[in-house]
Amino acid sequence: MSTADEKSKQLAEFVTWVATHITGDEKGEAQVYLDRLFKAFGHGGFKEAGATCEKRIKNDNGGTSFADLVWKPRVVIEMKKRGASLSKHYSQAFKYWTLLVPNRPRYAVLCNFDEFWVYDFETQMDTPVEKVPLADLPQRFGALNFLYAGDVVPIFGNHNEEVTREAADKLATCFNMLEKRGVDTDLAQRFILQILMAFFAEDIGLLEKYLVKRLLKECESRQDTYDILGGLFEAMNRKEGNVGGRYKGVAYFNGGLYAHAAKIELTVEERVLLDEACDFNWSKVRPEIFGTLFEHSLGSERRHATGAHFTTPVDIMKIVGPTIVEPWSEAIEKTKTLTEMQDSLFLTRPAAAAISCSLPIGK
Repeated sequence: MSTADEKSKQLAEFVTWVATHITGDEKGEAQVYLDRLFKAFGHGGFKEAGATCEKRIKNDNGGTSFADLVWKPRVVIEMKKRGASLSKHYSQAFKYWTLLVPNRPRYAVLCNFDEFWVYDFETQMDTPVEKVPLADLPQRFGALNFLYAGDVVPIFGNHNEEVTREAADKLATCFNMLEKRGVDTDLAQRFILQILMAFFAEDIGLLEKYLVKRLLKECESRQDTYDILGGLFEAMNRKEGNVGGRYKGVAYFNGGLYAHAAKIELTVEERVLLDEACDFNWSKVRPEIFGTLFEHSLGSERRHATGAHFTTPVDIMKIVGPTIVEPWSEAIEKTKTLTEMQDSLFLTRPAAAAISCSLPIGK
């Protein structure tokens, strides 16, 4: 295996070669670019590595698409012309990925010759785990370690799986404690979902910063948690808002989640778990894998007893992709002014609202 310095040198030579020989034409230069990229990662070329360019993929509707490069079970790479906005092409890469069975690649890469957007579809569906400019590749190649031969673990700067896993474990442990001491299962589930939403709301600015943490600190007894946390949930369901008192400024959260406030007298151990969960940055927690991790943390007996089941990330995106992502992307691309864009997004909003209400988050 090459040393880090040797790897950096090989990739620097690739960057220089691109600057000299590539104009950024998607159709005419994508394959030669990819072949040189694989050589820079230590292969004889993409064919020698076992990858395929222009891979035929049968669509659900019976048609055929062609993926720029497929290397099972590692990666699918989709090339776009130089200067192309990669954010517009996520849905295409995801569609190819869903159809590449068996041995579906774990990673996907969008590339416009000057930048690599890397996705880890097992853990972070809609956001790149790393964006690497071509010029930075010699120093930041760790995000593309999966292109090397052997089992070289990639290193990502925007990977939120670990924080999601730890957060899910905290809430699942709390749920298990509640059930074990006889709290009604439906009440325990409702409490976990309501406190989970409060954590998210605080870290994305829908609730005052540190509000939940402060309320937990005020709880010194079981009765306090029943009144104070239960009071927060009631405040979040108050249509007229909250103009004074402990919950001053808490807005109304519609959608029905807080229609029945989950009031529970928590033990010291349960309060500690929630206090620790407060410390996570919940804006970094991945909703699409939280349910799966939470479900696994319950244990098989708990899952069977409660009927807990969560939609998988792939199934969620198969729904969200064609109903939200693609219509919005098409609407945006067709508009020429801000007013047209706002009108187009307004027309697609009912579909988004409908699908958000239909996705199961509990049993």
